[in-house]
Amino acid sequence: MSEEDLRAELERLRAENDQLKNKSVRGLSLKVSEKGGLSLYGVGRFPVTLYKEQWRKILAMASEIEDFIVKNDSLLKTKE
Repeated sequence: MSEEDLRAELERLRAENDQLKNKSVRGLSLKVSEKGGLSLYGVGRFPVTLYKEQWRKILAMASEIEDFIVKNDSLLKTKE
């Protein structure tokens, strides 16, 4: 590989890396895990995998979770 090819590849990898780092909420995805759970990708380093009953319990608590976040905002950290 020539030096020019190496620089082009390095630039391509940097752009790809930046794109992966800057994933927005739209970068979230769902998949069925090997054991039949629902895995949510894109929230953190690892997927969050729960069974459908667990997701439904969490979704049923959505308003309670939002209220809790509002009430405890000063104590909760934001990941940047």
